[in-house]
Amino acid sequence: MKKQSSNRKHNFPDADLYLQCIERIRYAHRDADFFQQYGYDLERLKKFKVMCDKFRELPDDDELIGEQMMMTDKKYKAAEKIRSAIRSLMTRVAMKFSNRTGRYRKFGTAKLGDMTDAQLIFCARRVIRVARQQIDFLADVGVNENVLRRISESCQDFERAVNIQQDRIADRDIAVERRVEKGNDLYEELVTLCNIGKDIWEEKDPVKYENYCIYESNNDQKIARKARLTAEEKKN
Repeated sequence: MKKQSSNRKHNFPDADLYLQCIERIRYAHRDADFFQQYGYDLERLKKFKVMCDKFRELPDDDELIGEQMMMTDKKYKAAEKIRSAIRSLMTRVAMKFSNRTGRYRKFGTAKLGDMTDAQLIFCARRVIRVARQQIDFLADVGVNENVLRRISESCQDFERAVNIQQDRIADRDIAVERRVEKGNDLYEELVTLCNIGKDIWEEKDPVKYENYCIYESNNDQKIARKARLTAEEKKN
């Protein structure tokens, strides 16, 4: 059975998740004696920090897309190289046979510029096979093993480029899934820590209580920051 895709449990950027976690860990160290009463000790805080560090080191989507784009560019260049090699052969074939004859059509290159990756690979192999079958007839227009080798090598390079591109697409899918899963683990631990922090300070200190509120958007953060500053001014 195909694994279901993971869904993010938070609606803010991963960078904000990391920063919120680091900030709350700092507050929890400040309030370590209270957290001990909930069974949330320094060892668990240390493990939470390690989770944050590992999450920070995961490649983000921009990095993965960039790598995928580079491989795609290489594939496009390899595709043009193989088309150029095939066109060079077909120019020679057209000199020998009319492009309306069965001998010419047998090469199957009519829609060379519109072929998918798979079609282009099959076309290159077919062109080589058909050319070899008629190589005695085509020798006087310069068709020889060197011409066919150019197509063959270009085909191998293109197929390799296609496979590498597909590998990068798969790598990105796996990395995105992993980042979502690790982010969800981080968010769950953050929620646990913050729930304890809010329970500690709910009836004691509204400013410290606010330290443990998780903000789902930049606007929420701005509102909470303004409220916190106002409370601090009144207190002073």
